[in-house]
Amino acid sequence: MAFIQSIEFATERRAEVLELIKRWSADSIGNGTAQRGTMVEDRSAPGRFLMSVRFESAESAAKNSDRPETGAFAAEFSALCSDGPTFREFDVVETYQP
Repeated sequence: MAFIQSIEFATERRAEVLELIKRWSADSIGNGTAQRGTMVEDRSAPGRFLMSVRFESAESAAKNSDRPETGAFAAEFSALCSDGPTFREFDVVETYQP
């Protein structure tokens, strides 16, 4: 079953976070088990973000979390956050596309 992890956070260091996320996506989507990542910013609260990362399954997400590169990313990412990060985990029930 497909799986999505959401990460909610706030930062005043937007450019640094975006650069770190670009490096993470090149590694984790290319070499890890993440299939896709999307980051959005709250229009009514600039500096507050939500990132969703899609995996084939909860097991593949756990495998990605066990990678040393993921641990290094998490430490660097947390240092850039002024609030959070808060992680949530979801099983995909259905996907809708045109």
